[in-house]
Amino acid sequence: MRAVAVLLLFATWLHAATAKPSFVFIIADDLGWADVAFHGGNAPTPHLDKLAAEGVELTHHYVAPVCSPTRTGLMTGRCWSRFGVTTPRNERALPWDTVTLPRALKSVGYETCLAGKWHLGSKPEWGPNHFGFDHSYGSLAGGVGPWDHHYKKGGFTETWHRNEKLLAETGHVTDLITKEACEWLSARKDAPFFLYVPFTAVHLPVKEPQERLSKVPARLQGDVARHYAACVMHLDDAVGKIVATLEKIGRRDNTLLVFTSDNGGSTAENNGQAYPPDDYPSGKLPGNNKPLRGEKGSVYEGGTRVPCIVSWPGTLKPGRHDFPVQIIDWMPTFSALASFKPEKDLKWDGTNLWPQLAEGAVPPTRVLYTVAPGFKSRALRLDPWKLVEHGEGGKARYELYDILADPGETNDLAALKPDVLATMKERLAVKAKADRDAVAND
Repeated sequence: MRAVAVLLLFATWLHAATAKPSFVFIIADDLGWADVAFHGGNAPTPHLDKLAAEGVELTHHYVAPVCSPTRTGLMTGRCWSRFGVTTPRNERALPWDTVTLPRALKSVGYETCLAGKWHLGSKPEWGPNHFGFDHSYGSLAGGVGPWDHHYKKGGFTETWHRNEKLLAETGHVTDLITKEACEWLSARKDAPFFLYVPFTAVHLPVKEPQERLSKVPARLQGDVARHYAACVMHLDDAVGKIVATLEKIGRRDNTLLVFTSDNGGSTAENNGQAYPPDDYPSGKLPGNNKPLRGEKGSVYEGGTRVPCIVSWPGTLKPGRHDFPVQIIDWMPTFSALASFKPEKDLKWDGTNLWPQLAEGAVPPTRVLYTVAPGFKSRALRLDPWKLVEHGEGGKARYELYDILADPGETNDLAALKPDVLATMKERLAVKAKADRDAVAND
């Protein structure tokens, strides 16, 4: 009898040791570099702080300047501009036959779920179930009113759905997304899974309940500042509930969890005219990207360099990863860990990060390319240099920074380093041509 018990224990251990990892990818909306407490933010974020302390913080994690492009990069492993996607996108963003991250994982046995904001095609017939998700819930369009769940005035206002069927529900958007994510997790059995949780917090308009506002530090003054802080804290609580659910179902130790933001923080007007009215507090959002320059929409660091934590207890040692990485790297990384081998060249711009994260491998010097809305600005990072281009052709204006010595982009060296400037411009031109070629061939 004892021998049988030992064999069963060994079999359980062997299964756990050889099982494919599951993935949880949580992405905040418009969360700035210094909106989190572990970067000196005004609002307490104890759950995120704990993840950062016990996991790996990626201190140079880059995304697109705005939302839909970042989501395009995550879903495809390619730069968003290869698809002509540079702005928030209500039209269908991806070709129908795109091998997305959830499609890749499904092909090797994963169950897939999106709970939150899609924004890669805001009609039900363009929704996430058409691109590899078994289950989907939340906003087909972009950030919504936290209580009425409506998107901007116009043709995509009604956007709240479950599996691409529009519905009306009551409750705060952060609570609804969290509840759906946790319930889906709780229903998992033995199969590996990919849970994608793109929250709408802290995207405008922010409006938190009184019980949340009562927990905001008293030092914060002003309606919008207090609602914003409460929204950050609400998001932090939601992350804590997802982690607790993973622990409750016994899947935490074999789940790689990533937390990041889709772009830098915003200082836009909270109570603007774009959304149906719902008694939102008036004033500008206090999105905080300090000490970085710029904000959402910008190719400067404040628009594209965002908080990022990678957590896998017992597998990843706590620490920092101080090399540049980008949102496009997660599809190659997850694919490698899941043993997905594409049948054809998927033309990934990203790279598999796992040797760097798990084994401490020093990555080769790489080029990071960023495109702003409407191709109005571009940036190229090739350490130690970062080139910023505003405009195109003969009217383009260039700035050059030593991004390692000057992460705040305060000292433009373009006039002092003509040779470096020329080389960086040549490299940028190659990337821009690849965009044009890719769009033309789609």
